[in-house]
Amino acid sequence: MSIAESPLLPRPPSDTAATITRGVRRALADRGVRTLVEFSLANNRRADIFGIDEGGDIVIVEVKSSVADFRSDHKWQDYLDYCDSFYFAVGPDFPQELIPEECGLMVADAFGAEVLRESPVAKLVAARRKAVTLRAVLCAAGRLHRVEDPGFGM
Repeated sequence: MSIAESPLLPRPPSDTAATITRGVRRALADRGVRTLVEFSLANNRRADIFGIDEGGDIVIVEVKSSVADFRSDHKWQDYLDYCDSFYFAVGPDFPQELIPEECGLMVADAFGAEVLRESPVAKLVAARRKAVTLRAVLCAAGRLHRVEDPGFGM
């Protein structure tokens, strides 16, 4: 039995988007970025992965599980006003030439991700950064409360 088949290790998700998400979150954590998934922004868009580091820099990652998923979704530009850095994350077999040059690019599997192209940095203005950070803190605290006290209605 290989180490990947060990029943003592968590099995990677079978769903492609979940697999990519898991790998990206691990890679971002290695960079000191803490993340939330499916984070709702003030413009009613939901970021696949929202991250913030100790310096307050904000990153959003849009996960694309297939070419059809990429081609059918044109809302990614709506995320740019809510982050300092924006990336697409795809699986190893995704045709990378489809990803716009002006965006960062990560390739991920269930165990990590590699940044193939760094995102350009466009610093948020202070008021927007404060609003986005406060929204993230409230979201994270609410999620943690529901985990720690599942019987409490929030």
